[in-house]
Amino acid sequence: MKKVAIFVDVQNIYYTTRQSYHRHFNYHAFWTKVTANRTVVAAFAYAIGKGDLKQESFQQILRDIGFTVKLKPYIQRSDGTAKGDWDVGITLDAIEYAQQADIIVLVSGDGDFDLLLQKAKTQYGAEAEVYGVPNLTAVALINAADRFIPIGEELLL
Repeated sequence: MKKVAIFVDVQNIYYTTRQSYHRHFNYHAFWTKVTANRTVVAAFAYAIGKGDLKQESFQQILRDIGFTVKLKPYIQRSDGTAKGDWDVGITLDAIEYAQQADIIVLVSGDGDFDLLLQKAKTQYGAEAEVYGVPNLTAVALINAADRFIPIGEELLL
């Protein structure tokens, strides 16, 4: 069985599925699909921790599925905008696990990750799968992937 490392940009997927489908991502269905006939070497879900009960419950569901949940504190700027970007953390973890995995699975539409996938493929020989909302996934990210799996009906609640 091929070894897989999974990296989920929770905020990106939350907002893109909500914007395109007005629905939520189905983490159970995703886990079933992405782990079928594969050995999981790592599975991370990167989220923002606001400390409210609804989020904590969701994070526990992710843990129960099999994800290690990594949290950054929610930062509200004085101008009303918020900060909570996991790009560097996801990149560092993915490069570390690219050495152990046959396949890197990234769940995000963020085009900044195209360089990460290129590095994982060229330096470590890992295949790259990207799950994203088709009309909200950067073309550069789709092009950097060996396989782009569009998030559609079967991966939505």
